[in-house]
Amino acid sequence: MSELKKDETARVVRFRAIAGSVIGTALEWYDFFLYGTAAALVFNQLFFPKFDPLTGTLLAFASFAVGFVARPIGAIVFGNFGDRIGRKKVLVLTLVIMGVATMLIGLVPTYEVAGIWAPIALTVLRFIQGFGLGGEWGGAVLMSLEHGDPKRRGFAASWPQIGVPLGLLMANGILALMFLVTSPADFLAWGWRIPFLLSALLVGVGLWIRFRVTESPEFEELAASGKQAKMPIIEVLRTQKRELLISTGSRIGTDVAFYIYVLFVVTYLTQMVGVSQSVALLAVLVSAGVMVVLIPLFGSLSDRVGRRPVYLAGALGALIWVFAFFPLLGTGNTLLILLADVVGMTCWAAMYGPLAAFTTELFPTRVRYSGASLGYQMAGILGGAFAPIIAVALYGQFGTWLPVAIYVSVMLLITIISVSIARETSKDLHGSMDKILAERA
Repeated sequence: MSELKKDETARVVRFRAIAGSVIGTALEWYDFFLYGTAAALVFNQLFFPKFDPLTGTLLAFASFAVGFVARPIGAIVFGNFGDRIGRKKVLVLTLVIMGVATMLIGLVPTYEVAGIWAPIALTVLRFIQGFGLGGEWGGAVLMSLEHGDPKRRGFAASWPQIGVPLGLLMANGILALMFLVTSPADFLAWGWRIPFLLSALLVGVGLWIRFRVTESPEFEELAASGKQAKMPIIEVLRTQKRELLISTGSRIGTDVAFYIYVLFVVTYLTQMVGVSQSVALLAVLVSAGVMVVLIPLFGSLSDRVGRRPVYLAGALGALIWVFAFFPLLGTGNTLLILLADVVGMTCWAAMYGPLAAFTTELFPTRVRYSGASLGYQMAGILGGAFAPIIAVALYGQFGTWLPVAIYVSVMLLITIISVSIARETSKDLHGSMDKILAERA
């Protein structure tokens, strides 16, 4: 085969790997965010109706947090298989798990019909969602990074990251559409279920794409050598403790900022500021669109100037902006609300763009799936799982946004410290981390 033909084949394989990661991840995040937005808008009324609106929202967000608790469990289970049998097989399985759980949420009877079993069923399905997502992120990022150009790993690994805003766009877009085509009563009665039931169709598309993607070349090389870790997660906990703590700490503030900007903002605008649900959803949709463009740009920038400078700039920007964010929301002016959320999510994109490469490059190939997944998902518990709950509770206790802003800034400070003490990995050559660890051993 000529060199030109080889290059063309390599580009096709690389494109399929990235496309499969982006589309599959977008579908999984669609499932995950659909629940979060529905929790903010309708679940408090349908599944926790015996409480006042703020308490009902708090309980709905508590069921939302269950998904985060399940994610590290999924990271351990699927990370173990991903490091032993391959990335591709695990990604197919996680997509099926997420899709089935989401579809079933659309069929759960309300509290009025099933009583206490309604919120229990909702919470169990949310746990299954989180379990599936726990294994998704690491595999999708690794498929893109390990298929990609070693000199452009930040750019390659950032593509699955746009699955987050794409999933957010799809979830909020379909919910917004249902708002437009149904009356408030119909939306509450059955309209909210349609986006969940659509997950079955979307998963079919995602599976077709993922079956066409080849296995990661780095994993195939590792498998051919017979050097896969027998107990990947144990090896991570035994030999990669510092890297695990850094990967967890670096994402905590990122996660908190995200769920304040895209989830709590809906509750804050509709229940505390008093604007319409359509304005709140518009802010989230516009911000998500901006993220789709900015995430790969920041990922590419990290290949040129380093992961840490880009990451730290985003964290510092988010820490400062959060104190302007809530006053702008409080004006009730649509344009200022959009400005608040777009700038906030621009800072977040500067963190999230290089995050995938930054996190995965901390670990060697043989335990990369387990290490990167566990660090990422542990941060989800400490950060995103409780961010909406803590924000609602702080506002309910003090009646002002300032304690919420202070909470977000403290979490971002943890991220700044974690990234600051990490080594810069963007200039490492392909496989250098494995060689370094081999030399240490």
